[in-house]
Amino acid sequence: MSSIGTRIIEIFKERGMTQKEFSEKTGIPQSTISDWRGKGLNPNVDKIMVICEALSVTPQDLLSGEKSNGNHDVDFLYIDKDSPEYNLVIEYRKLKKEDRMRLIGYMEALKKIDEKHDDKV
Repeated sequence: MSSIGTRIIEIFKERGMTQKEFSEKTGIPQSTISDWRGKGLNPNVDKIMVICEALSVTPQDLLSGEKSNGNHDVDFLYIDKDSPEYNLVIEYRKLKKEDRMRLIGYMEALKKIDEKHDDKV
């Protein structure tokens, strides 16, 4: 089994990306990337999401070494902390259960309205 660092190098090469391009895209120094292969080191945990974004892979795929083609047992979504969606999730979690259910009902009603509108267009 290859190390995560080696897997990252294999993936960016599969994507036609050079080490320099990968370094520029992630902000990870080329010398660090070289150490992943030469010394068998792995990237710091705080860089995993940046790496996944640069390579268009999920953390699960990267860490497991498997290519899942998007079929995961667990569905998850990454949300940028600076996005309106993040704030929505934070505020949702603060709501009482009955208010959460009311909000979900409202979203379902909005979807139905949008579907009807799309059918008319």
